[in-house]
Amino acid sequence: MADSEICVRSSRQLWTILLGRSALREPAQIEAELERCWERLLQGLSYYRPPSTASADKLKADKTVAAPMKEFGLRISKLLALDEQQSVGILQSYLQEDYRGTRDTLKTVLQDERQSQALLLKIADYYYEERMCLLRCVLLLLTYFQDERHPYMTEYAACVGKLEKDLVSKYRQQFEDLIKAEAPTWETHGNMMTDGQVCRWFRQCLREQALLLEVLFLYYAYFEMPCTELLSFARLFKELGFGRRQTNRHLVDKSMDPLVDRIGSFSSLIVVEGMDIDFLHKCALEDRTDQHQFHNTPDLCKEMDQMLVTFGDIPHHGPVLLGWVLLRHTLSPEDGAAAVTRLGHITLQLDVFSYLTNMLQALSTTGNNCTASTARMCIYGLLSFVITSFEEDTLGSQQHLVNAVCEVLAAPSLAELFWESKPNMGLGMILDGAIGVFPHKPRPLLQLLTALLSDKPTAKKVYMFLDKMSFYTEVYKHKPNDVESSDDETIWRRKAPKLIYPLGSGQTNLRMPLGVLGQASVAPEGLVVRWEYNYSCWSLFTCEIEMLLHVVSTADVLMHCERVKPILDLVYQVINTDWSVSDCLLPLTSRIYMLLQRLTSVINPPVDVITSCVNCLTVLAARQPGKVWSSLHHTGFLPFTSSPLTNMAQCISADGMRAGNYGNLLVLIEQPRGEYAVTIAFLKLVTTLVKGQLGSTQSRGLIPCVLLVLKEMLPTYHKWRYNTYGVRERIGCLILELVHAILNLSAEGEAQDSAPSLQALCIYSLANTEAGQAVINIMAVGVDTIDMVLAGQPSSGGSEGPGQVLIQTVKLAFSVTNNVLRLKPASDTMSPLEQALTQHGGHGNNLIAVLAKYIYHKHDPALPRLAIQLLKRLASVAPMSVYACLGGDASAIRDAFLMRLQSHTEDMRIKVMILEFLTVAVETQPGLIELFLNLEVKDGSEGSKEFSLGKWSCLAVVLELLDCRQQGQYWCPPLLQRSALAFLHALWTDRRDSALCVLRTREKFWENLTTPLFGTLPSNSDTPEPCVLESCAFVMKIIGLEVYYVHSESLEGSLKSVLQRLASQRRYEYWSECVRSLVCGVCEDDSLRSLNETQTLISAWRTLLILSTSHSDMMQLTEDSVRCKLFMDVLEGTKAALMVPQSLPCLRLGSMMTTLLLILLKQWKSELGSAPPLLPCLSLMLESVLQADPRLMERTKAKLFSCLISALQIQGLNGGEISQLPQLLLCVCGTIQDEALALIDSTRHMTQSVEVQEDSMETDAPRNLQTDQRDGVCVLALHLCKELCLADEDGEQWLLVVRKLPVLPSVLSALELSLRCKKNLYFTESALHLLLTLARTPQGAAAVAGAGVLQSICLPLLSVYEGPTNGVTPAFSRRAQDAPCWPGVYRLCVCLMESLLKTLRYSFINEALDFVGVHQERILQCLNAVRTVQSLACLDEADHTVGFLLQLSAFTKEWQFHLPQLLRDIQINLCYLCQTCTYLLHSKKMLQHCLQAKNGEALPAGRAQRGGQPGAKASSTADEREEAEQKAVQAVQCSLLKILSKTLNTLQHFTPDCCQILLDQCMDLAEYRTLFVLSFSPALDSDSAPSFGTLLASINVALNMLGEEEKKKGAAASAVSSEETQALKSLLMFTMENCVCVLISQAVRCLKDSAVPPRDKQRLKQELSSELSTLFSSLSRFFRRGSPSSPAGGPQTKAGTPGPKGPAEGQEPLVQLVQAFLRHIQR
Repeated sequence: MADSEICVRSSRQLWTILLGRSALREPAQIEAELERCWERLLQGLSYYRPPSTASADKLKADKTVAAPMKEFGLRISKLLALDEQQSVGILQSYLQEDYRGTRDTLKTVLQDERQSQALLLKIADYYYEERMCLLRCVLLLLTYFQDERHPYMTEYAACVGKLEKDLVSKYRQQFEDLIKAEAPTWETHGNMMTDGQVCRWFRQCLREQALLLEVLFLYYAYFEMPCTELLSFARLFKELGFGRRQTNRHLVDKSMDPLVDRIGSFSSLIVVEGMDIDFLHKCALEDRTDQHQFHNTPDLCKEMDQMLVTFGDIPHHGPVLLGWVLLRHTLSPEDGAAAVTRLGHITLQLDVFSYLTNMLQALSTTGNNCTASTARMCIYGLLSFVITSFEEDTLGSQQHLVNAVCEVLAAPSLAELFWESKPNMGLGMILDGAIGVFPHKPRPLLQLLTALLSDKPTAKKVYMFLDKMSFYTEVYKHKPNDVESSDDETIWRRKAPKLIYPLGSGQTNLRMPLGVLGQASVAPEGLVVRWEYNYSCWSLFTCEIEMLLHVVSTADVLMHCERVKPILDLVYQVINTDWSVSDCLLPLTSRIYMLLQRLTSVINPPVDVITSCVNCLTVLAARQPGKVWSSLHHTGFLPFTSSPLTNMAQCISADGMRAGNYGNLLVLIEQPRGEYAVTIAFLKLVTTLVKGQLGSTQSRGLIPCVLLVLKEMLPTYHKWRYNTYGVRERIGCLILELVHAILNLSAEGEAQDSAPSLQALCIYSLANTEAGQAVINIMAVGVDTIDMVLAGQPSSGGSEGPGQVLIQTVKLAFSVTNNVLRLKPASDTMSPLEQALTQHGGHGNNLIAVLAKYIYHKHDPALPRLAIQLLKRLASVAPMSVYACLGGDASAIRDAFLMRLQSHTEDMRIKVMILEFLTVAVETQPGLIELFLNLEVKDGSEGSKEFSLGKWSCLAVVLELLDCRQQGQYWCPPLLQRSALAFLHALWTDRRDSALCVLRTREKFWENLTTPLFGTLPSNSDTPEPCVLESCAFVMKIIGLEVYYVHSESLEGSLKSVLQRLASQRRYEYWSECVRSLVCGVCEDDSLRSLNETQTLISAWRTLLILSTSHSDMMQLTEDSVRCKLFMDVLEGTKAALMVPQSLPCLRLGSMMTTLLLILLKQWKSELGSAPPLLPCLSLMLESVLQADPRLMERTKAKLFSCLISALQIQGLNGGEISQLPQLLLCVCGTIQDEALALIDSTRHMTQSVEVQEDSMETDAPRNLQTDQRDGVCVLALHLCKELCLADEDGEQWLLVVRKLPVLPSVLSALELSLRCKKNLYFTESALHLLLTLARTPQGAAAVAGAGVLQSICLPLLSVYEGPTNGVTPAFSRRAQDAPCWPGVYRLCVCLMESLLKTLRYSFINEALDFVGVHQERILQCLNAVRTVQSLACLDEADHTVGFLLQLSAFTKEWQFHLPQLLRDIQINLCYLCQTCTYLLHSKKMLQHCLQAKNGEALPAGRAQRGGQPGAKASSTADEREEAEQKAVQAVQCSLLKILSKTLNTLQHFTPDCCQILLDQCMDLAEYRTLFVLSFSPALDSDSAPSFGTLLASINVALNMLGEEEKKKGAAASAVSSEETQALKSLLMFTMENCVCVLISQAVRCLKDSAVPPRDKQRLKQELSSELSTLFSSLSRFFRRGSPSSPAGGPQTKAGTPGPKGPAEGQEPLVQLVQAFLRHIQR
């Protein structure tokens, strides 16, 4: 990395620190710097010593300095005549601060003669600047050491106290040495001292002289000058000719004249200040002149007289002579009368007052503001005493005197001092004299009063002063007839009233009444009469403007303009100082609009008056923009459009736009003359109107004005003619200020129509027209040009001047370009602006390189900061490589960036911006970030690559900032640490593995990185710093990324120990509490400045917690109590955020927290079972969220519903929460109702939009289209309602809600529409699940049936499985059983019918028959499909269908009455279904083959491969696949068995009861049909009709499966749980029982049927006896081992007790039934 900062701080660094522009800003730090450097400040320029042999020998003996540096230091010493050791120090400082190459190239530069000469000249410039900065430091101390408003006043005063004693002698000696210094030559300073360098040296000499004199002047402004010092200074300045008789005056050229004049001005001011005129004035007033230091110094006074008599040949003598005249006239009026008279004449001949005016103006524009104010104070005392001591008539031109007084009064404090002084003394006498000629000569009075305006109290005084004027002065050539006079003609009296202005009746006027007296006197211009007349000057001013409006087209216009101009300037200054006066001036200001219109329309318009008018309107527009605009746009002054603006193309083409009177004035008057006062005022006016946030219509009216600026001014203003230096830069700055104001407008007031807004116009123009290129040209000025302009200023480094204006312009250009790129609409094509910004130029001449080189600028820290900000924007949005654009300068620029980044005194904001730029570059600029990372690669062990930090790596600086030992130091503030952590987070996010490898293995990296997590935030009373919150957030994110991407075994040990400490030191609990308190703090005050940072921290904490759910071992978050605590904190924070439904920030935070809450609920189920009840809190949150804007809270509501569902599933409803149920049900059902209605509207609109043609005129669309989503609000609300209904066991609460809200009709309406349109699948499924849950209780089932569920489902359900499928039934697909699908909807509908029928019984029989009648085809298809499709979905539908038929079979008589044919078809199909199931269950291999061949579902896609590892053996994979296939076959078998059992149970209802048919001999057999044919062959193919053999086969299949289960149990080879095995056995027993019952019933039915031939009956008896005997023996063996219980549980078959000790076989119901039947048939 770069060399450490040198021990001796450079003068420029010291100046920057004292200005408060560095990282050292605490008073104690400033005090320490001054303590270190005060001796250097006292030495001044003599700190830099001349060369000496001793110094050269010491340098040669110094082994710490490299030989090339020593050699080059000697060359510097030769050129600059500087001490050899100091020369090396200057070289080191230059390399540290200003060198623009790399350290690697420095050796080459020093060895190359040509390059070393160029470097030598740059170091000379740097040395000269160092000398200036040293003097500026002293000047800064003297400027503010008594200013109580300055933060470092105490420290400055202490240092000045140390300098006070010897400062003058040393600095005066240095000034004399500079005067006497001989110009360097090539003989004395080497061949580098060319003529150009000699001129450069002499210019520096003049700058140092001027700065030394400025220091001495400020010093003597606070400390008294001895008399002898005054004489010696006067003699010294006389010899120097006040700067004009330099030793090397032959070197003075025209460009040096301002410096020479500055030297003369300060020379004059020092002498005047040394006379102590203020004290002299005070002594004269108090008649104690003997106390003045010059009272008893006759010899000195005589010598001064003799010296000053020789003065008078240069203007700088004027103030000195004037001061001495005052002093001699006051101290010895008799002795020095002749000298006073002679010197007074000389003073007036020098036009001293004009000189003072020009001198003060020059100081205020090019110097330090404090110096100019001090000079005004000095001249204020001088002028006050002059006017008090001498008659005004003897002082020359009154106007020159007034001009000087006005320039003096520009100092803010002097205006207040004037109003506090007596009116008959000092400058008050000037004001009284100006009143004496008013309004005959209005300019002096108005000029004085304008200068006396400094604050609101002085504005009130000026207004009241002019509002109550008591004298009116007129000039007459002859005595008028309407007055009478006294005998001596000195007193006049009016004989008749008089209207002062010849204005028409009804207009504002002044009326002088009868009898007014006036005092007349004779003057060169005639008879001057001063009337004693009371009037308001403001009324007079209104009349003056009215007169100008009347004579605007006559020859008198110029004379009246001269009278109106100072009026307008005064009005501007009054309103600008105190706005409250503006209402009183309304009659005057309202006429400005007409005046502006009239004046700009004449042939030769008065530019100065127009400028004053526009300035007045500008200050009015600052408070009343709308009013000013409404009056101004009728005047024709501003550009306007003749046709309405409709689109951007019309605006850009300027079609129909007119330039207005201003545009004509600019082209015809200002550009030819080179003076642009109106343009400057126009730009300020438009900027003020833009900042006034006008309405959209008024803002659109400004488009012509802005377009004129963008099209005609911005691209060409630099080509205009200019008479005054600096005006061009000022106009450019004002243009960019206007553009900047437009780009920063808020979008609130923009109208949403086709016409473009001001901002859109500005963005488009800058992006696509020449205006953008003009802005680029401004940015391309470059750091060298700016430094050259700053170096050329004669000022002492103040805040004003051409250099500062240029810097401000470039900064505005940066900001404007950045905003354009930020606000520009996204586009596939690059705009011309973007192309120009990113184009590659040769040799580093492109704009990117120019922007990067602003890092070398040191005067204004904001300039490089804004340049880096723009680079950051370009790096992220522009498709180009910054690294490639930098070319060969890339490494040097990198070094400069890192130099400023590692400097301890650098401004912190620049460091932050550099790190932010690098953070963006990590993702978007791979080449650039590699340059800054500067990682060195070396081959490691086992052929791997190892990385290490290079010498110029930014990571070294970042690691230093993160070092816990550095934290708390002034150079490492929290904001800088935050930026460093953001950079590291970017590296982790972008997975920069090379950098990460280096960082992970650094010593104490993880410890330093996680230091913020082990700190503590301020308490609730103190708001934590936003950057601290962000720092903690970035650390959490980095840990999360590391844990997520790196395997647990590969984690660094230090990171593991850090994570262990987080857990052991209870930091998880601490941060959980902090996050909770931060959320609560935001809820209490959502206007916190740290809102965004708080959200960032909460987001990071959320990520960390979510990660801990899946990586709990790595995160060391395994304790149940800790998890429960974290969850409860999240719950409380979420509740706090969601309980403020009116706050958008709180709702956003609540949404973020709700996501975390839901995930924790899902992942930490076991830990939360014992947590406090969750339902009350979640219910309150839901009620609050439902009150918020539904558009904002859609996702939050969905997540809350999910949380409630999970909470119910985890904790259920306990006794204390039953009270929550009614309100919660009401909220949920209200949501369901609203969402269902919205879904209806949305579905209808979508259906209609498909049918409507593209040219349809229909616009009646719902505002927010509802969409059907699996996790949508409506679907989740339905699921939550289902869970609540399950918790409500008796259904009473649900019934109360149904009575209050029509939720069921809404749901059923939406369900009907969804089924009919076959849309909203997720809603349909969830709604049917809810209805199924309700149907389980009688009350719920009655409510569902009463709401018309059949009408909503029955017919619309046809749309679900009917469609354009070419006759192929699409229902029996091979989709997964649980996947949402429309066949699943049909299955749910069948289940619903089954449940309703099971619950309501006879009440629902008609609806059930309607349903089965409508869907009979589907039912029959489903029963037949089992043979061909054995997918789980198909079997599931068959299962539900048979279950529904089972419930319906209990009502056979009703079914027979309404649908006899369907009943017969169903019976037949059920028999065939029985045959099919038996067939498939009989042959396991056949079933497996069918599954593989037809469905391909025997093995789900990822099941067999999931467990296999890449290196596993083939045999293990085959075994796993076989096992999976077996499981699939078992699942299908189980489904088939369920279908078979339900089918047989259903068939029982279609055949006589066994007991009844066995015992009842009179049974009507006609009621029951024969279901099975009389055949005993076990034919199971589809061509054979179901027979008694089918039933026997079913019994055998069940019995065989029972045997297989027994074998598995015995072998202990089954992986199925004991519960599943027991359930399967019970199902098999149930199947056998039902099968036996059907078999016996059908057999007895045949035996009793007379239609059956006896032969067949005999055959039946024989076959059944044989088969059942075999069955009897099998059953007996089975029951001896123990039989399972049957799920039927009916009276026919009593379940046996499982186990080896079952009851006797004769007691088994099934065995008894078989025995009874055998006995019956054997009789």
